Formats: sequence, structure tokens, C-alpha cells
Amino acid sequence: MGVTEVVTLTEPSPGVAQITMADREHKNTFTGELLIGLGAAFEQVSADERYKALILTGYGSFFCSGGTREVLLDIHAGEFTFQAAGDGLPNAYSLPLECPIPVISAMQGHAIGGGLSMGLFADFVILSRESIYTANFMKYGFTPGFGSTRVFPTKLGLPLAQEFLLTGRTFRGAELAERGVPFPVRPRKDVLPTALELAESLAEKPRRSLVLLKEHLVGELREQLPTVIEKELAMHSITFHQPEVKELLLSRYGA
Repeated sequence: MGVTEVVTLTEPSPGVAQITMADREHKNTFTGELLIGLGAAFEQVSADERYKALILTGYGSFFCSGGTREVLLDIHAGEFTFQAAGDGLPNAYSLPLECPIPVISAMQGHAIGGGLSMGLFADFVILSRESIYTANFMKYGFTPGFGSTRVFPTKLGLPLAQEFLLTGRTFRGAELAERGVPFPVRPRKDVLPTALELAESLAEKPRRSLVLLKEHLVGELREQLPTVIEKELAMHSITFHQPEVKELLLSRYGA
């Protein structure tokens, strides 16, 4: 079933929901349309007690590309912040965390900046050997946002998280597998089937049990996230408005 033109919600197996991001024009950047679609889709899944597991995925070689250059330039200009990038738009990065049922990020394609952060907030993560994964905030001269400073160390371990966040470098999934990343890394064609197999195994369990256990497992992260975001925004107030940031966004974005 369609949610918007760029976000669809389907049921590939009984008890399993699948949200697919497919904004081909903008390569799944956080446009208003994508954010609205994600918010609506997650709301539908959360309210429907038929669902016991959720797969979040992208299209082709793109999972999610994070913030648009226009939004980043507007933040640089002081028009709004990562936490309030548009009236009534959801904070997409935390949707997998807040979803009551287990979420699987089937990152079959590239995941960049806030898109990678969103994927890591899922309960399960599956990467593609061919795809690139980067927390490229510092590439443009500003400190990370989207809860990255909390979720990266939690999911990847501090040494690898520091390399991601401080250097802003890009990793291939195959390299992350060699580095011992604690997630399955599969050929792109196998990412979604692997996610579906996992989701079907989750769907065999009672929904109430899954919801209660997830709430227990992620409760601390949910509680800590607002404070983390507050600290990230405080760093942004210092780092985002430097003149070098605008220059780097204009010269490097998308390169």
C-alpha cells in the first residue's frame, strides 16, 4: 500500500511490515516528502497490532542519504536546527528506536550521515558488501547530529565510532566486515532476503512479549537520547555557523 509517492508500506509475510524508501529523484535524502512518508508509515505500523516486526529498506543502491544540502545550508544560516528542520516534520532518525516492535534496517544501499544514524537506531542491522557507509558530518566541518554521538559508540564500539565520527571517512560494507562490525554483511542481493528471514522468525513470537522486551532493551537509550540531542545542538551552535562550513557544503556536498 502506498503511504506517499516515495514511501510505501507492504506486508511481505504475515505479521511482517516493510517500509521502503524510494525517492529516486533525491536519492533518499531527508526531503519533506520522505520525512512525512516515514512518519506516516511508522505511525501505521505502530498502531496495527497485526505487525510483530518491521523491515526498513531503500531502493537499488541507496538506503538513505541523510540531510539535503539546502537544509544543511539553512541550518548554517541559523534558520532552524537538525531537531526542528521544518514545521511538523518528524525526526526520522529516532523512528526505529521509538517504534514499539523490533525494527530491522536492511541497508542494501548507501547510508550517509543522518541516514546511517537512522539505520543504526534499529534493533537489527544488515549491511551490504558493495555499499558505502559514512558519518560525513566532519567532512563539512560541523560536529555530528541525529543522535550519532550516542548510537555509533553503542552499536559499533568506541574505536570504530571515533573513526567514523572524527574522520568523516567512507567505508565499504566489505571493509566493515573485515573490521569485525557486529552486524551481518551480505551481498546486496541477499540483504532483504536475510532481513525477511529474521523478521519471520520474530513474527513467530507473541507481539506483547516482543514489545515488552524491546522496551526493556532500549529503555536506557530512549531516556538518554534527548540529553544527547541537546548536547549535539549545543556543539552545532558553535561549529555549524563557521564560514568554512558553507564553503565545504558548496564544494564537497555529493562529491
